[in-house]
Parts: sequence; C-alpha cells; structure tokens
Amino acid sequence: MRQDRPQLSRRLLLGGAAALPAAAALPAAAVPSSGTAARSPKDVSAELLDQWADAPGTHPLIPDISHAGYGGGERPRRPRVVARVTDFGARADLAVDSAAAFTAAVRYAGEHGGGTVVVPRGTYRLDSPLWIQWSNVVLKGSGPDDTILHFTRPLEESYRPNLQPSLQSRWSWTGGQIWVIAPERKAKSEAEDFAASEGWLLGDPLASVGSASRGQRTLVVSDTSRLAAGDLVVLETDNPADAGVLRHVAGDVSGVSAYDWPVKAPQLTTGSGGQYIQYATLQWPVRIEAVLGNRLVRLAQPLRYDLRASWPSRLREIGPTLHDVGVESLTIRNELRPMTIHNRHPGSNGLCFQAVHDCWADDVRVENCDLGFGFTTTKAVTLTDVAVGGRSAHHSFACRMQSHDNLVDGFEIEKFSVPLPDGSLHHGLNLEGLSAGNVWRRGTMAEGTFDTHRAMPFENARTDITLTNNGRVGGSAASGPLFGARIAHWNVRITSGVPYAIDLADVAPRSITVGLQGLATAGSGLPRDFPGDLENGTFQLASRPSVADLYAAQRARS
Repeated sequence: MRQDRPQLSRRLLLGGAAALPAAAALPAAAVPSSGTAARSPKDVSAELLDQWADAPGTHPLIPDISHAGYGGGERPRRPRVVARVTDFGARADLAVDSAAAFTAAVRYAGEHGGGTVVVPRGTYRLDSPLWIQWSNVVLKGSGPDDTILHFTRPLEESYRPNLQPSLQSRWSWTGGQIWVIAPERKAKSEAEDFAASEGWLLGDPLASVGSASRGQRTLVVSDTSRLAAGDLVVLETDNPADAGVLRHVAGDVSGVSAYDWPVKAPQLTTGSGGQYIQYATLQWPVRIEAVLGNRLVRLAQPLRYDLRASWPSRLREIGPTLHDVGVESLTIRNELRPMTIHNRHPGSNGLCFQAVHDCWADDVRVENCDLGFGFTTTKAVTLTDVAVGGRSAHHSFACRMQSHDNLVDGFEIEKFSVPLPDGSLHHGLNLEGLSAGNVWRRGTMAEGTFDTHRAMPFENARTDITLTNNGRVGGSAASGPLFGARIAHWNVRITSGVPYAIDLADVAPRSITVGLQGLATAGSGLPRDFPGDLENGTFQLASRPSVADLYAAQRARS
C-alpha cells in the first residue's frame, strides 16, 4: 500500500492469507495474489466501516455512497393530483391506442406547473413512446398488477431507426417506452442522429476551481458571484494528454502506467467500438451547500477525486434538464416478440432517465424488454421496489455515460419466461462510462451478473444481493478498463457457486469485496487491465458480515 494514502490496519492489509472454516475452504488457487488483503473468517466489516467513518470520502478501498439517491438519499415529494389520463381520452381497451391521451395528460400537468397524473386501473394500449419533458410531473397507477401500459411497437418502429454503421442498435442500451428527458436534449440528440449526444448540455462556466484532495468539501474558486447555496452545478475536470485523471480514478496503482490510454478525441466517440474512455473531461454534478465569502464554496458531498493544477477544473451550469419526475405503481409491458441477437435490439424497452436529476420510480415492473431501467447521464435518481420480468432481456438495468449517485433500492430480476436465444446475452446490473457513486441494494437476481461494462466506472457498490450469477459482462475492449477504483461488492449471496464478475480480488484496483457467500471457486474470470499489485482487499468469504448493507450503514453513520 502506498504510504501517501489512508491506510487500513497492518493486520488486515499485510497479514497472511487466513484459512477459512473447513466447510467453506477454497482450493489453493483461490488464495489471493501478493498485495491483496487477507481473506479472513473473522467478521471485520464493522472495523472496516469504522475506518470509513473516521474520514468519509477518503478511504482507499471503500466508496462513499452515503449520498446516493434522490435528494442525497431523501424521500421524493409527491405533488397533488392535477389530471387523469381518462379525462384526455385514454381507455383501458387494447383495441384503442391511448398514446396521444397519455401525452396530452402529461403535457397538461407539465404546462400547469407540475402535478400527479393518475392512470386508473386497467390495461392501456400505447403504439408510441410516452415522453415526460417537464419537471415536477408524476405518472401514477394503481399498482403493477392493476395498471398496465401495453406498448405494441419497439422504438425502432414507433420512434426512429437507430442502427449504427456497425449494425448495432443504440436502443440496445438506451431509450425507453417511458422516456424522461428535457426537450432540448431530445432535439439535439435527434439532430445528431444520436451519434454523440448522450451527455449533459452544459451551460456557461461559473468559476474556475483550485487544487483540492479527494474527500474535501470546501473548494477555492475564482469567484462566487454566480454561485448560490442549493445550486446544482457540474464540476468539470480536464483529462490531460497523459490521461492523468483516468489514471487517478483507476486508483493510481502502479499498473495504470502500463495501460494504453487512448486519449485522442476532444469529445466522446460513439461509433463502432465505443471509445468511451476518450472522454476529454470528467463531469460530476454536485450541489453547493454554502457560499463562504468571495472565494470559497462548500459542497453537499465530498469530492470523489483529486483536483490538481495540471488538470484544469471549473464549475459550470448544468444546462437544460428535468427534476422531480416520478413514475409509480404500474407495469410497462412490451408486446411479446422474440429477442434478437446481441446489440440488434429494436427497443422494446422500459423506463429511461436521460440527462435529469432528482427523479424516481417506485413500484414499477417492466416486462418483455430489451432494456428494463436505464440511467443515461443522470444524477441522484432513485428506483425503489422495481422488477424486470417476462422474456429474456439484454440489460435489465443500465447505468452509463457519467451517471452519478443513483440508487436502486429493492429490486428483482425474475426468472425469464422465455430463455435467451442463441446469439444473445443478458448482462444484469450494468455500470459503465466513468459512472460513480451508484448503488444497488436489497436485490434478488434469478438472471444476470454484476456487469461492469468497461469505460471505467469507479466508486460504486452492490450490497445485500442474492443472485444466481448466470449473466455475462460486456463492453468493447476499445472502451477502456473494466474497473476504476473503489468498487465494493458487500454481502453478496451466490446460489450457483460461480464467482464470475463478483470476486474482484484478481481484477479491480483499490476495490473491496466483503462477505461473498456461496462461492465454489475463486477468481473473476475477467481479463485483467492493470498488471502488478492492485492494492485491493477481500474479506470474510463464506460468511455473512455483521454490517449487512454498506449503504444503510454509511447512511446511519453520516
């Protein structure tokens, strides 16, 4: 462990690999390589949490996820009822297309300052997607068993074709039958044919930012005259030609110097192969808690990475966006069609949040989907008690394109009613594209795996989850490393015995696995991006940790 960083105890980091109880002993091949923290039968989860709590935001291995979710982890505000879709002509009748009526009801709510749009009990046919393009609008049914939105056509047919030159469809990983997106973002995406337009539409620079350390909350800025407490701004940091920012969020382990960082383009390239790692800037939306005079601001959460003089940083307006949009108590059902081969999916999708913040979905089920729930460049979106079911899916959950601090709290991926056909893949819980601070907790997965999908997501957690572990990790090798630093897999129960993509000891830099139960063997089964000592930690295999949920424990200690 480098001496210029916060340390775990010598007993935990430098002690020899400890034996597991005889009933759970792993084969010799499972012993971690030199430099990996000891695998110990003793419950060390409470000690690890204490070390995190001593200085939240600075632990070398454990991400600070205590601010994930709507409002930094608060309950959403439900606005008053202002419309019912039936008042605008919607009928619970599969012989009638109610898409225009739903759109009119949502528009009415949005143009009258927001409110809840009620969808009464019944099954409604929609032949085109439902766009929610106003803040403070909530679409609410009577429950997933009682209110069903039946979409008859995928996005490829009902909205627009979206095949790339490589013959891959972007609807395989983004877009929704219910799509929450600002009209400006939608218009720009359409004008660019969705080729390079999934990020924020950032506004003007507000102030430049001086050097600071990860975990710091008070920043020195050039000027505070355009900043105010409560503002959501974007901290933008330039990645230099030597990929210094990318090396840093990969943990600054020695092996990052051997990686071929393709920093060539001034913006994201989204052609064949992905190339997400060519992001020229790291963009993190963060709320300003206080303005402290003319040169200082205090952030509502700790910095996720260092700011250095050689990496120019600035605060910028977040640009056109939406907030306080909710979808509740209904099922999004796609017409049952056979699943296509990998990445040719026509967009039988569910719910997509794009370039929005502080939104939510609660008690929502998606059936017969290519993509179930999507975060595409989002901040602080919460999904609670959500499910994906029906025929096989491509992405049950996707989190991509610098999506930060989102929370999936209580989820299920059901056993597929129609299994995967040949030539298809199911991923599961997707993370990619320099996304950070995201949490999946309290989940069960009859299908899928922990899909860390390249382009180096960092500081994310999956905790208190039971899974079969039968999915596959994806992502083009041209898109950059699988893992950045501080990925946490904490209290995970594997019913199939397969460690694939869950046991991180051999693949993820400065990351941590705690309480992996049910492993028959060890090893991630994934290609390794960085050679040498990864400086990560694996603790308490084969037993349930006393700190059963990392997110809940951090919230309780914050």
